[in-house]
Amino acid sequence: MAYVPAQARYQHIPYARCGNSGLKLPRISLGLWQNFGAVDSYETARSVICRAFDLGITHFDLANNYGPPPGSAESTFGRILRNNFKQYRDELIISTKAGYDMWPGPYGDRGSRKYMIASLDQSLKRLGIDYVDIFYSHRFDPETPLEETMGSLAHAVRTGKALYAGISNYPPDKTEEAYDILRTMGVRCLLHQVKYSMFDRSPEAGLFSVLEKLDMGCIVFSPLAQGLLTDRYLKGVPKNSRANKPHGFLKKEHITQDVIEKVRDLNGIAADRKQSLAQLALVWVLRSRQVTSALIGASSVKQLENNVGALSDLSLDNSETGRIERILAQ
Repeated sequence: MAYVPAQARYQHIPYARCGNSGLKLPRISLGLWQNFGAVDSYETARSVICRAFDLGITHFDLANNYGPPPGSAESTFGRILRNNFKQYRDELIISTKAGYDMWPGPYGDRGSRKYMIASLDQSLKRLGIDYVDIFYSHRFDPETPLEETMGSLAHAVRTGKALYAGISNYPPDKTEEAYDILRTMGVRCLLHQVKYSMFDRSPEAGLFSVLEKLDMGCIVFSPLAQGLLTDRYLKGVPKNSRANKPHGFLKKEHITQDVIEKVRDLNGIAADRKQSLAQLALVWVLRSRQVTSALIGASSVKQLENNVGALSDLSLDNSETGRIERILAQ
């Protein structure tokens, strides 16, 4: 049955301007880091992506190595684009990245011009499109001159293979340097993608102030700490959870008793707000004025809808913030 998007899709979700640019992103975006590879259900992936668009999520975030196996998330999304979204391409923001290991030999990893441009060409083939909206350097490469890596991003923009350039996982000093290099090349560094959650607050130690100074956008990944900041682990590790997947990034050893106690206390605050813990965790990251959008993953339509429900109440008063800070400091 042909997919027809909901007519009221732009009435559900707020959008935020991405730094000092003309681009707006939904406050919640969908990341395809996990659950969209060849090892996962195609029909579930299709259902989640279609429902996301129905809810007003226009930004879909990928990388060359997403899967597993690497590249398969782009192939899955490309198939869904071809079968369901071909006529809606201009309503979508599609991003991809290059920076981690993709193929054997010295040219399949890191930040060289050879790797970056070859990777983008491969990504476009898997996606079945002529350009991506955002192309990122996925990580800082100390072995390659930063001018070379940024030159690759500038080349992608100038040749029309990407509309915007971004960086991900860069430290504060290299973020500012990358921004300045791109500016001299006539290309704006649109945004930084970084890990941020209640359990990982490292961007607060310098990066956020740099982004504010440069007026760059910021999109955060793992705002739910790989699922820890949900109700899934309140009573242990479920069999179908990420922590039990052999290819997952969340491991059982990360789920300590101390973490569980904090999760239970935070869940109590969420309950007082009549929200799920996942919704509270999203509200918490979105409270920061530096955060343009939060990337969520989803293994089901129900999970997606629950997370998007966070947008119904983005307020956090001083009392609630204080309670959260005390729990996190324990």
